[in-house]
Amino acid sequence: MIGLSVAVGRFVEALFWAIFRVAGAVAGAAILAVVASAALWWIGRRLLRRRR
Repeated sequence: MIGLSVAVGRFVEALFWAIFRVAGAVAGAAILAVVASAALWWIGRRLLRRRR
């Protein structure tokens, strides 16, 4: 019975860390997308301002 409890506990812990890993990857991708779009917007404004 104790072995089964340990196995279930390890499974839940692995599931917990897997969920956090995926959430971290999604958050990292979202932050990278925001930074990239801000950089493109800033570069676009500079190019348009230089043409005038």
